[in-house]
Amino acid sequence: MLFTSYGFVAFLCALFVVYYVVPKKAQWWLLLGASYVFYAFAGLECLAFILVTTVSSYFIARVMDGMRRREEDYLTVNRDKMEKEERKKYKTAAKKRRFLVLIAGLVLNFGILAVLKYTAFALNNVNSVIGLFGGRRISIPELILPLGISFYIFQTMGYLIDVYRQKTEAERNPFRLALFVSFFPQLIQGPISRHSDLAPQLFAPHKFDSRGFGYGIQRILWGYFKKLVIADRVMVAIKFLLNDGAPMSGFYVLLLILIYSIQIYADFTGGIDITIGIAEALGIRLKENFKNPFSSKSTKEYWNRWHITMGTWFTDYVFYPLSVCKPMLKLSKFSRRVFGNNVGKRIPLYTATIVTWFLTGLWHGASWNFIVWGLLNCAVILVSQELEPLYKIFRAKFPRLTGSWGYGKFMAIRTFLLMGLIRSLDCYRNVRMTFSMWWSMISKQNIGRVFRQFGAMISSPEKNTFLGLSLSDCIIVAVSVMTVAIVSSMSAKESVRERLYKKPVLMWSLCGLLFFAIILFGAYGIGYDASQFIYDQF
Repeated sequence: MLFTSYGFVAFLCALFVVYYVVPKKAQWWLLLGASYVFYAFAGLECLAFILVTTVSSYFIARVMDGMRRREEDYLTVNRDKMEKEERKKYKTAAKKRRFLVLIAGLVLNFGILAVLKYTAFALNNVNSVIGLFGGRRISIPELILPLGISFYIFQTMGYLIDVYRQKTEAERNPFRLALFVSFFPQLIQGPISRHSDLAPQLFAPHKFDSRGFGYGIQRILWGYFKKLVIADRVMVAIKFLLNDGAPMSGFYVLLLILIYSIQIYADFTGGIDITIGIAEALGIRLKENFKNPFSSKSTKEYWNRWHITMGTWFTDYVFYPLSVCKPMLKLSKFSRRVFGNNVGKRIPLYTATIVTWFLTGLWHGASWNFIVWGLLNCAVILVSQELEPLYKIFRAKFPRLTGSWGYGKFMAIRTFLLMGLIRSLDCYRNVRMTFSMWWSMISKQNIGRVFRQFGAMISSPEKNTFLGLSLSDCIIVAVSVMTVAIVSSMSAKESVRERLYKKPVLMWSLCGLLFFAIILFGAYGIGYDASQFIYDQF
């Protein structure tokens, strides 16, 4: 059941009505049932996998929590009988036992994800090596990939790690944990929530609040506007530029970078707006996943604003633990002794950063283009860190220039283009082809040919289109993108919704206008495809 389907809209309307009619104590049961109905539309066989994750995580968390309580009771009873060193040894041994239980849960669930999502990728690479030696290829099994498995497994494994770290209590009711794992608005593309943030809201009674419900409906409409009016419409231009596996080169690569940046932003943030809007209409507040990323002045800042919950997940559960684990501490000592303090202290940091970004790329998709995408982001961030002393000198020497409005815009545009260039690996899905397309942008031979083709395409009276889009489509996209940019810049300073709430007539008039804009200008019908959200395709 896609967010953009009529069936989902009907499902959502019915849920909103019933949710505020049933007794407050039954609301979370209703959400659980709705989540499983929603998930069943993706295929009944998918339910088996989410149930395995839910049941295994429930018992593993309870086992860890029980072990911790017994340890605390034992220490309380025997505190006077044990020396300080004995207590320390007991705590260390007890923590190790709980850690082994945690590892069992992580291996089981990440193992399921690895088998379903990465088996074909791994065997394809093995077959490539076998082919070099003339060996017999291994047959690749056809495996299903359950809806949102990357998101719900990461969210649930974060819960297990937090229970181990004693940052959240183990859920005693298995059905409550089932709702946390399967809460349907965020199943497709996040945000990735923490149990301590989301669970209390899921199980609290919620009275109908016209303000919160109105905010939710506004956010849902805004998300559909981004998705249907912008993202699905410019998809036509992207398909035109990719040209069925024979992509247009040279200047067209720059066009693809610009258009795809608009498309993925409208698609992904549109989906997140719908998700957050649904939750808000139900009285539940989810974490923001985007904060004006295209205004970022550096790659590091960009990743603090784009897909925020994914970034914090990898930071908290991969980068930090990896940075302070025993093997990394040993590597740090060895590196400082062999290479000196200045170089040696960087090696563990760089190692943890590279591993984190490698896994981030792999999480996005089971192919080399995503791995290279992650490593290129990593390289840019590390190079920027190394050049920071030079940046400081430059800023100190030219304070008027670096503090000016124009320089800030230059840095934002530079970051936008750099991220767009790396992001083009998503489009071509082939590392060699992507690098070839990048080279074509600066090749003299290609530049002249492409500009001639570009001029012919614009002046062609036969097609009367630009990149497969009609003049009216181009106008709709331009006006819509400007609208999104203006609203985003306004919301960065002061909540647009708060200001509109004080003027209800204007607020609901704008909602009505937004609704009719979606109906009239949404990309429906022949030539368009109200496709699933991009992050649901990985």
